[in-house]
Amino acid sequence: MSDAGGQFLEKVRSKQVRVAVIGLGYVGLPLATSFGRVGVRVIGLDVNPDRAASINRGVSHIPDVPTEIMAPLVQAGLLSATTDYGACARTDAVVICVPTPFDRMKAPDLSFIDAACRSLAPHVAPGALVVLQSTTYPGTTEELVRPILEAGGRRAGRDFLLAFSPERIDPGNKQFSAHNTPKVVGGIDAPSTEAAAALFGLLVPPEQIHRVSNPRVAEMCKLLENIFRSVNIALVNELTMLCNRMGIDIWEVIDAAATKPFGFMPFYPGPGVGGHCIPVDPYYLSWKAREFDFYTKFIELAAEVNSSMPVFTVNRIIEALNRRGKPLLGAKVLVLGAAFKRDIDDFRNSPSLALMRILLAHGAEVTYHDPHVPEVSLDDEHGGGHAPGPRLRSVPLTEQALRAQDCVCLAVAHSAFDLPWLVTHGRLIVDATGATRRVQHRPESVVRL
Repeated sequence: MSDAGGQFLEKVRSKQVRVAVIGLGYVGLPLATSFGRVGVRVIGLDVNPDRAASINRGVSHIPDVPTEIMAPLVQAGLLSATTDYGACARTDAVVICVPTPFDRMKAPDLSFIDAACRSLAPHVAPGALVVLQSTTYPGTTEELVRPILEAGGRRAGRDFLLAFSPERIDPGNKQFSAHNTPKVVGGIDAPSTEAAAALFGLLVPPEQIHRVSNPRVAEMCKLLENIFRSVNIALVNELTMLCNRMGIDIWEVIDAAATKPFGFMPFYPGPGVGGHCIPVDPYYLSWKAREFDFYTKFIELAAEVNSSMPVFTVNRIIEALNRRGKPLLGAKVLVLGAAFKRDIDDFRNSPSLALMRILLAHGAEVTYHDPHVPEVSLDDEHGGGHAPGPRLRSVPLTEQALRAQDCVCLAVAHSAFDLPWLVTHGRLIVDATGATRRVQHRPESVVRL
């Protein structure tokens, strides 16, 4: 493998390496574009032919990849897309960036990785590097990916290189991208690790490449990063519920604690956690841990606390309406924000969808507005196993529409929202984000978690 590994490193050094990226979603397309921007030819693979066709026209479907940046790469021949895995036979490196959701029982669903690897296996070129980036439990690279790729008689470490490198894409983050976020790489052997380090060294400085001893360490690293956030968010969410009973403003408490220059990092409450990582990753680890007769009670408890926040938020809405003599049954409730976080269009596992489902189940008349999400489906596709629900379209946000609501729930504090205007014209605002706490308003018009 040393000769092939040396040839791979030479191709990287000369930027003659050809890269395939499997999965052109919120992780894969930014990565493919990043390689193209440093002069590397990239072929993207996606099962959606419309998505591939759009990319080949130079039109991006991801807000973090502006069309004006991607289109020149397509025109220059540095970026193209296809649904044909046969294209991988002409590449030197393949990076797998497919989804890893959980099923109704919150067990890992690795069907996308499985399908991608089975389609890729016949087309891995001799000496090529395969890197799994999809977030998953420790052992996936060696226990699932490797056997599939070796099924035809080839051997990892002899005929091709294999590594795991966790994705660290943060949708909507304007400060950190694939070009300045450190990369962790862990190969099945030293040549695989060095090959992965060299590949991602095209995107970030060499000192920002952190090598680990094996793929399992790299896989666990990603879970730790996200579970760290999950646990700390759960802590502040639980304190929020306690402070509500005690009549203490949790936001004021956090602001005060954040003045400490050491030993404290502020986390903030909200209507729940969303996206593809934080709500999912704790269950990936807890599922794998049971194989070792270990039960991650602390981690699972944090996930339970976070998943309870949509119910807590609805209860706050009920309390606020009751004080005005209005039951939730038949009340008009406008939810502001359907994405899982500020200023993005991704609504996977968004707590806003859970909020809307619960409100509808209580008999409220629910509408929503989100400048980034024109339509949502309140069903299993993004609901994490909940009962099927209706499709809703974002309604215009006008003064007349605002005044017609019995309650407006600020679930996501998009920068497009004019907060002073909202608190001026809204009869009752339930703020699940804390964004209004520095906006002047009538005390009785705004309720925070």
